[in-house]
Amino acid sequence: MATSSPTALRWWFAVAMRRLREAAGVSREAAAQAIQGSVSAIAHIENGRSLPKPLELKELLRLYGKAEQVDAFQGLRERARKGRDWWIGFANNEIEQDFDVFLGMESSASQIESWDAQVIPGLLQTRAYAEALVRGGNPNLPKDEVERRVELRLTRQQMVFEQGEHPLVWRVVAEPALTWRIGGDTVMREQLNHLADLAERPGIKLQVLCSAVGAHTGVEGTFTILSAPPELEDYPGCVYVETLVAPYYYEELEQIRKYRNALDELRIKATAPDKTPALFRQLAKEL
Repeated sequence: MATSSPTALRWWFAVAMRRLREAAGVSREAAAQAIQGSVSAIAHIENGRSLPKPLELKELLRLYGKAEQVDAFQGLRERARKGRDWWIGFANNEIEQDFDVFLGMESSASQIESWDAQVIPGLLQTRAYAEALVRGGNPNLPKDEVERRVELRLTRQQMVFEQGEHPLVWRVVAEPALTWRIGGDTVMREQLNHLADLAERPGIKLQVLCSAVGAHTGVEGTFTILSAPPELEDYPGCVYVETLVAPYYYEELEQIRKYRNALDELRIKATAPDKTPALFRQLAKEL
């Protein structure tokens, strides 16, 4: 299980505070009044831009009906206030709208599970594959900006996989995502062998949904399920869905359940995790 970095933990703290308020049926105006602050102050707490003061946190939790969790949240707040976001050195135009929230939650999640329908996901990409993908999707980007976006992706991999104990990563990838010649045969061969190596590591489970299965529960598109770190065991986590315009974060239990059920069905139809490395290597040989 991942050890949450202090700053990344702030994002989970923020969404947990918002959910507690909403579950209690408390408006932002009422929360602001309880701490003798402004509505914007509550908004900043709930979007991860700032942290409440200890007395403010105590009053908010009392208002939300969670007074018994004050000690736990105070400890969480203390850890969350230290450090800086790991992506702070990257320019805003290299991080898509609201993707910083995802980066913070991903790097401190206890589990990262997904259905990847179009391309090999960013966490699993080689440098050459990532560069070809960025160039293909953004043909007018200057060379230096392409390089920065690739570096962001590779740094993201380090933040997830190079922890003492990285989160459980379980991804189901559609077969067509493995057959697109992104960057050409040499790049794809390296990428497929890289996937095989990753699939043999403990804590990483990869499966392939073959085209022959026909209709399936992933036809609506790619999604990622992030499970909260152990400090927030009562928080259900979220589902992240990326679109061309802006990402969606689904956090209601019923919404998460629907996506999890869909992922479970995909796992049943996909190749077994222990058979997947051989499949990746076979596909690489066939290029």
